Amino acid sequence: MVANRGEIAIRVFRACTELGIRTVAVYSEQDTGQMHRQKADEAYLIGRGLAPVQAYLHIPDIIKVAKENNVDAVHPGYGFLSERADFAQACQDAGVKFIGPSPEVVRKMGDKVEARAIAIAAGVPVVPGTDAPITSLHEAHEFSNTYGFPIIFKAAYGGGGRGMRVVHSYEELEENYTRAYSEALAAFGNGALFVEKFIEKPRHIEVQILGDQYGNILHLYERDCSIQRRHQKVVEIAPAAHLDPQLRARLTGDSVKLAKQVGYENAGTVEFLVDKHGKHYFIEVNSRLQVEHTVTEEITDVDLVHAQIHVAEGRSLPDLGLRQENIRINGCAIQCRVTTEDPARSFQPDTGRIEVFRSGEGMGIRLDNASAFQGAVISPHYDSLLVKVIAHGKDHPTAATKMSRALAEFRVRGVKVRGCGAHLPLGSHGHSRRVGRGPAALTPVLACVPLPPMSHPLPRGSSRMRPETSTEVSPTILL
Repeated sequence: MVANRGEIAIRVFRACTELGIRTVAVYSEQDTGQMHRQKADEAYLIGRGLAPVQAYLHIPDIIKVAKENNVDAVHPGYGFLSERADFAQACQDAGVKFIGPSPEVVRKMGDKVEARAIAIAAGVPVVPGTDAPITSLHEAHEFSNTYGFPIIFKAAYGGGGRGMRVVHSYEELEENYTRAYSEALAAFGNGALFVEKFIEKPRHIEVQILGDQYGNILHLYERDCSIQRRHQKVVEIAPAAHLDPQLRARLTGDSVKLAKQVGYENAGTVEFLVDKHGKHYFIEVNSRLQVEHTVTEEITDVDLVHAQIHVAEGRSLPDLGLRQENIRINGCAIQCRVTTEDPARSFQPDTGRIEVFRSGEGMGIRLDNASAFQGAVISPHYDSLLVKVIAHGKDHPTAATKMSRALAEFRVRGVKVRGCGAHLPLGSHGHSRRVGRGPAALTPVLACVPLPPMSHPLPRGSSRMRPETSTEVSPTILL
């Protein structure tokens, strides 16, 4: 059973089907028409009468469905209950296998202050910060007096950019403390915050790890998630471009060392910041599958969901043929998230029925989606992700070229939005490549992956595609 919805539920169902495992979906009252319900062998309503998000957070209903239908294991996906130790414990108490780390490890990794202490004990460098959640604005004042500005507030019991506020001066301190507390309380049920020195203009590098119950731990190299909006990742690249081999070795080595420190089991991600001097600092562990796990799968040829299920069954990594010396990087992969957002309204989510959907496909392109089809209703209640587009090539420029081409092929109509033609800057080549036109334009912004110049650039003002005039969903891509 997958205690989740959307594309991640379908991703897990597909893996289960390949392994000959029957699947069970759960859905809220608002999700009765969603595709993840149709992709499972069985589907059951949860959270009757509850708010849309609360339905997927209602542990008693999920456990009840699992027990009444003889479910052997529950995959939490990402978001919702995926990093809740009480959910992992509830599964264990009900005799249902939780596909993830033990409840105790989920608890330790979910508490950023404790995770930080574990990293220090393992000898992994951390950003200067408080050793425990702060309880007052006065403590934030004291920290800024010691370390100076800028500083950053972070939710102690959650991630995803919620409860995160950067402060550059004393004048901004009180307002940002209050807002960060309120955001953390609303998102995670606990407003506890801790404070760190803010590293300016870092690279955000994360390492994929995999462990089993026999103490075997390995890494599957890194992903660069530096391209973000509002502290949320929008483009992920594997492996990280122009990463010093010695730095890569330190990042992967520290990730394995940290995982061994806590006896980590199943899939997880260790996240770091890398400053302009090449120094890396641990920030957190995500004890779950990541949205961007796809790019790691593409470059290592390891199916992470298959591995998660097999590890939960009690198999060892060597038994699965997964040994560190066998994990190799094969080319480059880039993931972009197509979302139903309106650039004209500061990228606010858009809703409605999709009337036309044409995706970008072809060699080297993988699409992971749930609601990307004609007739789909885009709900205002959940994440605005429409489809994940993953491009794989022999190197970074090749993958970026494939991504640019695939995004240019997308056409989505049905929701009233405004848009305009978009260009993809091409680094040092001094010109741009048009990737869309009209209200349905995909809107990319390049950072760090140069593409080769066009052999026959278009004259100024011309386009291979005729302008669209209808109102359309605007899938927004930052590349």
